This record gives sequence, structure tokens and C-alpha cells, in this order.
Amino acid sequence: MPPEQPEQPDGGGVPPDVRDRLRVTDALAAAARGVRDEPERMPAALCAACVRLLPVTGAAVSISGGRGVQMTWCVSDRVAARLAELQYTLGDGPCQTALEQGAPVIAADLTAGRDTRRWPVFAHEAAEMGVLAVFSLPLGVSGAAVGTLDLYCDRVGGLSEPDLRTALWVRDAVTYALMSVQPAYDGTEDEAEEAVASWVEASEADHTEVYQAVGMVMVQIDVDPEQALDRMRARAFAEGRTVSQVAREVLARRLRFRPEPDGRDDDQGRDGDRS
Repeated sequence: MPPEQPEQPDGGGVPPDVRDRLRVTDALAAAARGVRDEPERMPAALCAACVRLLPVTGAAVSISGGRGVQMTWCVSDRVAARLAELQYTLGDGPCQTALEQGAPVIAADLTAGRDTRRWPVFAHEAAEMGVLAVFSLPLGVSGAAVGTLDLYCDRVGGLSEPDLRTALWVRDAVTYALMSVQPAYDGTEDEAEEAVASWVEASEADHTEVYQAVGMVMVQIDVDPEQALDRMRARAFAEGRTVSQVAREVLARRLRFRPEPDGRDDDQGRDGDRS
């Protein structure tokens, strides 16, 4: 009689962590293959794959170009887009903290406790959107964060250890896509570079006008870029709008910021409110 064989784990002897990693790799590869002829759709496909792989409601990837400079690369849905814009408008939230610390930030309950004290305004506004938990994972290598993968849930609760491990694998794949992606292209290297550039161009489109408006506000009230962006953020929050909406009004010259006579900058209303 042959010796009794030890029981094999599910999956034909493949360890669970290896099996899970293969599942992540296969899902992201399938997402990439599905849009290989339309490379501009790759970021959105990766975001959608993130949501399918994890017990989350939505996902977004934001790229950071330095302090106060951030753009959305892809989102899985409208709430994820609004959440990314909210953090950009406030200059605060789990995404900003993950960028500053270069480490994952888990906000498991935006309705009570430590998370509401840590980001009181963000937590209140996010909960109003129905976002009750956020997980921000920095993208980058060697501790240098170039952006974040932001996951949100419409229910309170953290990520289990296996789910967090999967999220970190997804983060690594998205980092690679962001920093090294080469679309499946049969054309020349120039064509491939143009395709990749189109992703970045698309992600920058929403915030290009913000950068332009910052330049105008700098001239109007004689401050540095960070102070100009802070004033635009303050105006946006006070009026319940996004910083992008305020930027459009600045560019259209419907909104002008003026310095006070004593040197303090004053967030003024639309042109015509004051001479």
C-alpha cells in the first residue's frame, strides 16, 4: 500500500499567496490586452480591474508633480473622480498623507474616531458623498512617491490581510504601468511614445487650467504658486465648488483676486463686484 500523501492545498499544490498573485497578474494583463489597440484607455482599464480584484467600491490613480501639483490619471467611476478632486481642492486627505509619508494610509472609518480627527473637513465631505472608508497606497520606488492608488468603500471597515496584500500587488503593477508602460504597438518607437504621451496629456487636461489660473492669481496678488493655489482652494471650499471650477472663472476673467491696501490678499468676487 503506497504511503498516504499529505493533503494538497486548494489549487493543485500552489501556495495561496502565489495563486493570488497569479490572479492579480492575469486580471491586469487581461485588462491591458482588452485595450491594446486603444492605449489611451489603459488607465481606465487598470482602475476597473482594481475594483474587480478587491472588495472596494471604486478606485482612482493620481499623479503628483510636487507639492500642490496633482492630476488624476484614471478613475473607475464618478464618485472616485469627485473624491480625487475633493482632496486636490482641500490639499488634505489620505491621498495627501500617503504622498507626504511615502507609506500606505488606511482610513477605515470616516464617520467617527481617529480618521475624522485626522482629516475633519475631508472626512465630513467624503461621508456626504457616501464614501465611508479610503485606502491610499503610494506609487513609486525607493520611497519616492510619484502618485497614489486610492481605493474607496461605501461601507466602514478596513482591508483584511489577504486583501491588503492584493492591493499592494495591484499598486506595484500600477506603478510599473505608470513609470514603464509600453503599449502593444506594431508601429515605430515614435508612435509608441506618442501613445504613452497621450495618456499623460489626457490626465493633465483637467488640471492644466488650474496651473494657468495659478499663474494669473500669482500676478494679481503678488504671491508664490503655493499661496496662489491655497487662495483658490479656500475660495472653492467656501463656495462649495472644486478648484477646477474656480480656475475656469479666473481664466474667463469672471473672478479676480485682489490684494488689500494693507498688503493682505483678498479673495474677490466676479469682475464688476469691485473696480
